[in-house]
Amino acid sequence: MSMRSGQPAVTVDPEMLLATKDAAGSGLRARLLYLGVGAFLGAVFVKSEVLSWYRIQEMFRFQSFHMYGIIGSALLVAIVSVQVIGRRRIRALDGQAIVVPPKEMTPFGARYWMGGTVFGLGWGLLGACPGPMFALIGAGVTSMAAAVLSAMAGTWIYGALQSRLPH
Repeated sequence: MSMRSGQPAVTVDPEMLLATKDAAGSGLRARLLYLGVGAFLGAVFVKSEVLSWYRIQEMFRFQSFHMYGIIGSALLVAIVSVQVIGRRRIRALDGQAIVVPPKEMTPFGARYWMGGTVFGLGWGLLGACPGPMFALIGAGVTSMAAAVLSAMAGTWIYGALQSRLPH
């Protein structure tokens, strides 16, 4: 329970990557806010050329710093943001405490390097990161619909098999 509001804290489960909370954030106003933020982020992806297959190929061939600069900037913002949230005890919009528990390390960190390898191979082969796939569809690259459907199917299969997989 949160000390101030009497509400349970928002907890990020490192195993399932789910944020648990009540239905307060699922109203029409919240959905419109998320839609607006998503549309803004999509426009940023288009303008920054993060969606460009050529930029992605340049990155994987070590021919350009462009994508590494963007990824590095995002990493820096994430590190600073998590530190500020933790040190200042910033709360979610509904007053709940934001808690990010420490990650559990597996032997040799296998779950992270194996997952990163699969992610990177998929990214390199497809030529698109999962984040901007919807923005690519919005930008008129309709062939990405197959990638989105495949990603959704893979996520569904993982969810169905998750209890049988080693974690």
